[in-house]
Amino acid sequence: MPSGPHHSAEAARLVVLVSGSGTNLQALLDAATPSFGAVIVAVGADRDGIEGLARAERAGVPTFVERVADHAGRDEWDEALAGKIAAYKPDLVVSAGFMKILGRRVLDSFPVVNTHPALLPSFPGAHAVRDALAYGVRVTGCTVHLVDTGVDTGPVIAQEAVPVREGDDEETLHERIKTVERRLLVEVVGRMAREGWTVSGRRVRLGRA
Repeated sequence: MPSGPHHSAEAARLVVLVSGSGTNLQALLDAATPSFGAVIVAVGADRDGIEGLARAERAGVPTFVERVADHAGRDEWDEALAGKIAAYKPDLVVSAGFMKILGRRVLDSFPVVNTHPALLPSFPGAHAVRDALAYGVRVTGCTVHLVDTGVDTGPVIAQEAVPVREGDDEETLHERIKTVERRLLVEVVGRMAREGWTVSGRRVRLGRA
């Protein structure tokens, strides 16, 4: 997996992928001041008519949509999505609530960062909060990680714990996790943009080597 460049004079270019309401996207839009070190150059989605695209449009950020149903198969969709992303020449792609598994064409072309509402490798997949509650854990949290071809299996960049409170249900716990998740994503993406990163095996180091 390639290492990230160190950006000094020029802001890093971000393409953000969304599938829903775009609250993580909004956190990045709010953070993207000159001192942040990155600018969002486009927002992409796998469906039309979602709030995430509306947030981008209100912020004056270009958008694009690439639907799986418009292609013969996932490989063709992945190829088309990679082309749409490449048009904006990103330094980093951020999966911000993007609910499709990215294929090899995208992942071989760009470094991709994702968030997950659990402390990986525990509770991967789409029902992480529900699974953590069902297991009876006392502490869960969120993970920011690089994306690989598996499901939530990429190298971990940062994690933060969130306690499970007495009486928590999936909704209340997930809301507390999302508050931490947004802050941690902004922190990590900003550092990657300003300081660069290196990857050695499963170890991700932020900053100059």
